[in-house]
Amino acid sequence: MENIKLNLGCGEKRLPGFLNVDKFGTPDIKHDLETFPWPWETNSVSEILLIHVLEHLGKETEVYFKILKEIYRISKNKAKIRIVVPHFRHQFFYDDPTHVRVVTPLGLQLFSKKLNKIWIKEGAANSPLGIYLDIDFDLKQTIIKPSQDWFRLHPEKNVDINLLQKESAIYNNLIEQYDMYLEVVKD
Repeated sequence: MENIKLNLGCGEKRLPGFLNVDKFGTPDIKHDLETFPWPWETNSVSEILLIHVLEHLGKETEVYFKILKEIYRISKNKAKIRIVVPHFRHQFFYDDPTHVRVVTPLGLQLFSKKLNKIWIKEGAANSPLGIYLDIDFDLKQTIIKPSQDWFRLHPEKNVDINLLQKESAIYNNLIEQYDMYLEVVKD
């Protein structure tokens, strides 16, 4: 396959044009994403979807790191990675006992070598995980989905994202999920 696209942790949501992968159900490929190495060649994948999956994986930090290293290993340069997760202060996150990992935009930016170098130069406390693990992801876009609770408090159609982020630092259940788009950076 020349243009492999993976829908990892697909559950029963199989998508056309993707290899649908899960350890349960009836995917195209049965595989436990916490078992390494993954069954794809290095630099063979052009797109990966992890839709409400990554928060279920990598309870142990080293396992989480191995997952990100495998995503990086199998991805081609400029491969597109889409990660959708519930916001960690929304009941959708903390009501599900299978959620083991908080995933945030800043948490994913720790795997950007470009940002790692800036933070090192500035003397910032951010862990330069991209450099430590020799992986490199560029967070291109984050879409923040306001919850119904947000719209009950702020019924106007246009969402003030800055206000949403400020208020969500104080109150639970205002942001429902993050939808993050990354690009793989390889020399």
